[in-house]
Amino acid sequence: MRQEFFTRERLAVSLLFLMNGFVIGSWAPKVPDFARNLDLSESELGLMILVLGLGSLTCMPLAGAQIARFGSRTVTLACAVVFLPTLLLLTLAPSIPLAGLAIFLFGGFMGAMDVSMNANAVETERQMGRSIMSSCHAFWSLGGLIGASIGGPLLATYGSTVQSLVATVLAGVMLLAAWPITLRDQPHPDAEHRKARLPMTPLPWLLGIVALFCMVPEGAVLDWGALYMRDELMGSVATSSYAYAGFSLTMALMRFAGDIVRDRLGAVTTTRICAVIAMAGTALAGFAVEPWMAVIGFAVMGIGISNLVPIAFSAAGNLPGMASGVGLSVVSSMGYAGILVAPSLIGFVAQHSSLALVFRCLPLLLLVALLLSGLARHADRPQS
Repeated sequence: MRQEFFTRERLAVSLLFLMNGFVIGSWAPKVPDFARNLDLSESELGLMILVLGLGSLTCMPLAGAQIARFGSRTVTLACAVVFLPTLLLLTLAPSIPLAGLAIFLFGGFMGAMDVSMNANAVETERQMGRSIMSSCHAFWSLGGLIGASIGGPLLATYGSTVQSLVATVLAGVMLLAAWPITLRDQPHPDAEHRKARLPMTPLPWLLGIVALFCMVPEGAVLDWGALYMRDELMGSVATSSYAYAGFSLTMALMRFAGDIVRDRLGAVTTTRICAVIAMAGTALAGFAVEPWMAVIGFAVMGIGISNLVPIAFSAAGNLPGMASGVGLSVVSSMGYAGILVAPSLIGFVAQHSSLALVFRCLPLLLLVALLLSGLARHADRPQS
């Protein structure tokens, strides 16, 4: 097993993560236009977002089974091709039923590509003999940042259709660049077919709990961080925007550094350190009495959460006796289920108490991840 820092295959899978994040980031600023074009109320828009999540949860397990049969490269590239035009479908959908179908396909192909590109990253890790998962997720975060950053000005200047066309073309260029150099893994259909069934062992489900309990706090900052700072800490609109900005900045930076840290300390130790840091940052945000304290708390929280999910994904792709796509589909589905359920659940709790209480309780979820940190040992590859 060769120990190389950078290969063509690593570049390819990084580009695929960048493309996926870029398309999702391009969707984010379109949401108001999407709702206005279809004359959706807030509750109807919420149902549309729910359909997006249901599309992901439906297609993720299907992708895992196909990876076991055909290999991660084939499934990833196929999912990327069908995912590519869905942003345009969302833009051009003329009615609510067709928009519902388009957003289901958008979420479904997004989730399927997510599972398969993570499986390809696991295979690339094995080939290289070093960790790359955290940096792959960093490229996903970077793609989201780029997509959202250029999407807003394009929308304001040229409109939704032009923005979608530009985003689709740029995403297509990323896909074309990655296509010829994506790692060609060799599945063994006869051996893998038996392993592609719903796993009966507890390991992938326990790792799924880790991903779930780490992604709920991430969703909480995304959906409720600014509102918490504005309504309960009396921060300004500008200051409140720093909640997710501080969190996402530190998370992206630490994901680029995470592979080096993980290779040096090991996945278990890295998970434990990250979980403790995430708990401290979340508690600081929850007990903040000034907006700047909450911003610092969210930034510290981003440092901690940054590498928890990538390590869980690596571990899921390396579980003994199980096809990597199957373990990844379980962990991905459970993790994204947290992002899907968390906004409504947090809103219910906040309506009857406060967002401060929510953030004060979130460290308990991260404590579970800390207690299950021993499972991260599956993310470490034996040294040759």
